[in-house]
Amino acid sequence: MAKKKAPAKAAKKKSEGYIAKAPIRRLMKKEGADLVAAEALDKLIDFLEGSAATATKDAIKICKADKRKRVTAADIRNATR
Repeated sequence: MAKKKAPAKAAKKKSEGYIAKAPIRRLMKKEGADLVAAEALDKLIDFLEGSAATATKDAIKICKADKRKRVTAADIRNATR
């Protein structure tokens, strides 16, 4: 009997995000969205990840200016103002 060939590798997904879809969908539902399109969910997650990345970069700049290594809640608060 011939050996089975390994299945072709599936196309890679866009990129794995850091924010899970289920909690964001629950948040949107809690705010009144009965039905949420997958595309809308992806757009919101992309926006949130971009905002988080920007806030983190700004907070790191604040830490480096103060000659510290630890990012604190105050740094994030100042970076998001």
